[in-house]
Amino acid sequence: MFISPMLLETAAAPFSDSRYIYEPKIDGHRLIYAQESAKVKLFTRHNNECTRQYPEINGSTSAAFPHDITLDGEIACVDPQTGAINFESVMSRFQAKRADKIRRLTVELPVTYVIFDILRYKGEDLRSRPLMERKEILASLTMPNAHFGVAPYIEGAGEALFAQMEARAMEGVVAKRKDSVYETGKRSAQWQKIINWTYADVYLSGYKKGEFGWLASVPTDSGRMRPAGVIEFGVSPTHKKAFYGVVKPLITGEDRDFVYVEPRIRARVKIRNWTRAGMLRSPVFTEFIV
Repeated sequence: MFISPMLLETAAAPFSDSRYIYEPKIDGHRLIYAQESAKVKLFTRHNNECTRQYPEINGSTSAAFPHDITLDGEIACVDPQTGAINFESVMSRFQAKRADKIRRLTVELPVTYVIFDILRYKGEDLRSRPLMERKEILASLTMPNAHFGVAPYIEGAGEALFAQMEARAMEGVVAKRKDSVYETGKRSAQWQKIINWTYADVYLSGYKKGEFGWLASVPTDSGRMRPAGVIEFGVSPTHKKAFYGVVKPLITGEDRDFVYVEPRIRARVKIRNWTRAGMLRSPVFTEFIV
């Protein structure tokens, strides 16, 4: 039942092109919806089944389609306080295992399945059809309940849509060639993501002993430093050499996993956002700050 999803390459910057459609990038997790013989199974992009976590869409509440179908989309969760899509709420739903907690969260943190592609329908494999044909079939479907939705898109105007996503502090934009076929399990330039990065300045307060990673800290209102995450990506060999060439005199201690240093070296990182706990989400090093 599982189909390994088509993956996206990363575009360097927003762009507009009449050969593409542009969709808002949903800040959730990828979900393959597979229905065969009236039985529904839900899978993450890595083929982890998560059917029981989402009663709203798993068929247990009359959510099934009238025909066999396989869909590709994103699980989204709206923060009830802000009205914004919230990734941490999605993770709370995904990680829930106990039946009583799942039932409670369906009320407190209901999800929406935002569908952007249809891969199989009525026994036919649609993946070799052009994207816009698949979109037409998807648009003709009646959704089983209010927890299903179809991702909106515009044609050609990628930069304008990205400006809207920036203004709303949303995750970004996905650009897709109108004539693209669905390339199962591949990362393809036919589909590209443009991330609306946020930038933050941090202090480097340590490093991992094993695999690479720099500890990041930020000052509190009282002037003390607090941990903010680990930087693992974006650091070139030149940057590593520069850091390790000057850090030894700054070492203050160590434990089994980390070496700690005085927070004197500053760096700028790009992040998806700050988590509710005040941590950097997906930090990528961009430069040292002198």
